[in-house]
Amino acid sequence: MSLSRIVMRLARNPGTEFAGGDDHRGYSLTAPLTPDGMLDEAAYGKARDACTVRRFAPDEDPVDGRLARKGQRWFFDYDDEDEADDEPVHRLGQHKFAVGEYVTVTDEDGRPLTYKVVEVQPAV
Repeated sequence: MSLSRIVMRLARNPGTEFAGGDDHRGYSLTAPLTPDGMLDEAAYGKARDACTVRRFAPDEDPVDGRLARKGQRWFFDYDDEDEADDEPVHRLGQHKFAVGEYVTVTDEDGRPLTYKVVEVQPAV
C-alpha cells in the first residue's frame, strides 16, 4: 500500500472574503488512494496513523492533524480530545483526488469553502 500527498489550495469562493481564491491557504493531506484517485477505505484502515493533514494560511501558524472517519463521515481532526475543532469534508469518500478537481471543507467557523486539488504525488 502506498500513500499519496495531496495539496489543495483555496479556490474562488464568491460571497466570501475569498471571492478570488487564495493560493496561500489550503491543506496538505497524506492518504491512500485507489488507482482511479479515490480514497482507499481498506488501505486507510491499515494506515490510519500515517494519514495526516496540515492546514496552512499566511496569517496563522500551520496546524497539523489527521484524516479521520466515523461511519461514512470523513473529517480533519486536530485534537483527539475536542470534537469542536473537527473540519468536516463534504462527501470526501466520493471525491476524486486529481489535479483540477474541487473539494469542499467546512472551516472552523462552520463555513463551507471550496478548495482545488493542485498536486497529487506519491508520499515520501
